[in-house]
Amino acid sequence: MTAQPTIHGDVAAGFGPVADAFRRNFAQHGEIGAAVAVYEGDRPVVDLWAGHRDRRRTLPWERDTIVPVFSSTKGMAAFVIAAAVSKGLLDYEEPVATYWPEFAAQGKDAVTVRQLIDHQAGLSGLDTVVRLPQIADLDGLATILAAQKPAWKPGTRHGYHAITLGLYQGELVRRVDPERRTLGRIFAEDIAGPLGLDFFIGLPAAEPMERIATLAAARGLDLLRYERDIPLRIGAEIYAKRGYSHAALTNPRCGAPARATRREFLEVELPGSNGVGNARALARAYGAAAGRTGALPIDDALLDRLAAADTADDVPADDLVLKTKSRYHLGFRKSRGTFRFGADKRAYGTTGLGGSFGFADPATGLGFGYSMNRLGMAVLDDVRSRNLREALLRCSA
Repeated sequence: MTAQPTIHGDVAAGFGPVADAFRRNFAQHGEIGAAVAVYEGDRPVVDLWAGHRDRRRTLPWERDTIVPVFSSTKGMAAFVIAAAVSKGLLDYEEPVATYWPEFAAQGKDAVTVRQLIDHQAGLSGLDTVVRLPQIADLDGLATILAAQKPAWKPGTRHGYHAITLGLYQGELVRRVDPERRTLGRIFAEDIAGPLGLDFFIGLPAAEPMERIATLAAARGLDLLRYERDIPLRIGAEIYAKRGYSHAALTNPRCGAPARATRREFLEVELPGSNGVGNARALARAYGAAAGRTGALPIDDALLDRLAAADTADDVPADDLVLKTKSRYHLGFRKSRGTFRFGADKRAYGTTGLGGSFGFADPATGLGFGYSMNRLGMAVLDDVRSRNLREALLRCSA
């Protein structure tokens, strides 16, 4: 058990259990630095931060500290897709090739937008090795993406498109946006700007690196003290350099997760995996969705679709990449099985490598966000996030 740091921020009446759980994460689960936030519509009811933004615990985690949140970025990208659908620029059930004709290559002509963003397209890996400079060459990258052959028959299975999903989403929205804006720019101008979100998909050159928390991978005794859900099957595929997990998690070549605070990694747009922000930004975006505040450029009918209870079983629940059971809905994860969040099955959000998480809970009108810099190893349900979510559920019961 480690010493408890000073907890900074505010908690509204009735939400004290979240602060208690946040404090226990430092005392019992190896937290280094972290933040948790909850918005009730557009009203903050939890906004807490504590600890340090470096592994040596010399630099305090500040109110404006931001940190890479990996796949929690996917939720912000899914909001961009939803906004395009709301504006009539995209249709979830329309083939991707309607908007991007070259995508039809290699038998992908019938792959719908929904199948793509719900990880059913079989495009979780790339045959061509892609490095960071190539990601910045959008036209060249589009050629590589369009030429990729699916790894399974689209629409029959699903497997987490860990890195590739954001690349495909980025090209898709660039094709339909009237100004040919990138996904990161659309997010900045249409969502982050109006809502005041401290969150970036493609870090601007003007943003100082000093306020970005450095990351610490679990290692040594930390594995024994704090980790109970080590993804051995995924690790075995990566070590053997074969299988769906290896293909999805090692290309594009982005470097080790603990090195994600390099400017060269953060400045390109990887809408599925390199967003940098904080818990407050995640909670505020999801709070706007759950509370129907009107701040998101998404109409209520589409928000109803995002919040639809997950009853569809159009593909098996077994995730070919993450080796677990999961369900996706219009670009978001849904609460299901042993991985539950929110008050009921209408909740939706996305998790990030290492433990970050953001979700909307339409049943309560709450948006939740959690960010941290000690990278846990759980595939979906990091114990620290779970502690906070369960505490929040007790508050809203």
